[in-house]
Amino acid sequence: MAAVPRQLPAVVARKLVLAYGEHVALAASDFEVPAGRATALIGPNGSGKSTILNAIAGLLIPSSGSLSVAIVEGRREGIAYVLQSTKVNETMPVSVREIVAMGRYAALGPFRPFGERDRTLCRDALERLAIEDLAARHLDELSGGQRQRVFVAQGLAQDAPLLLLDEPVTGLDLPSRERILLEIAAERRKGVTVVFTTHDLSEAASADHVLLLAGRVVAEGPPDQVLVADRLSEAYGIRIVTEGGRVMVDDAHHRPAGEPATSRPRVGGR
Repeated sequence: MAAVPRQLPAVVARKLVLAYGEHVALAASDFEVPAGRATALIGPNGSGKSTILNAIAGLLIPSSGSLSVAIVEGRREGIAYVLQSTKVNETMPVSVREIVAMGRYAALGPFRPFGERDRTLCRDALERLAIEDLAARHLDELSGGQRQRVFVAQGLAQDAPLLLLDEPVTGLDLPSRERILLEIAAERRKGVTVVFTTHDLSEAASADHVLLLAGRVVAEGPPDQVLVADRLSEAYGIRIVTEGGRVMVDDAHHRPAGEPATSRPRVGGR
């Protein structure tokens, strides 16, 4: 029987260094993002999670090394990027429907008008995030959870093969959180490559692949090989212990001297 060919990764980084001016946000690192799977980026504040998303999206040029995003070669609409906190001019009379429709702009270009497929994708995105009833409203009339649903819907409307999400459910109400996670899982089942950042170990554990960061890639691979006590301790600079199969943050007085953590991993969802 012929061997099944291995699917090429969606993203490949080799000795990648990312910096903002003189500040190195990610030291030389190698990693891969498997195509058609969900990859979680987890680590302390300032560990390089959002920086990697920015680089994959083409918003940050590597200082050195290489970053290949093969899945979008030749496709300007190949990446959908949903930011953690999207800023808009609230004085602009833009409705929820119009914001979601903006997700189609990259595919349409400057001259092609909306077609039936574009309208269908936008309508489906509104329905999937359960915000059809908000379509005519303005952002300043919405709650934080509703706003985040709007921007996730905009990302889904792009129908892109690569979906990037920066802490998509952090600080949201439970209904919004569950709805967004449900649709992320649906994209994953469709074969979309999903990359998301999180501070929550349970969210990271739900992914197919994990990058554990601390200003560099500490470890990568399946969650059960990466989200382990010794690796988490290395990344967070605090002692991590296991108890009854659960990963736990040890008491502060057990923390190794000189290793303060900028943030701790959350060990469960809200």
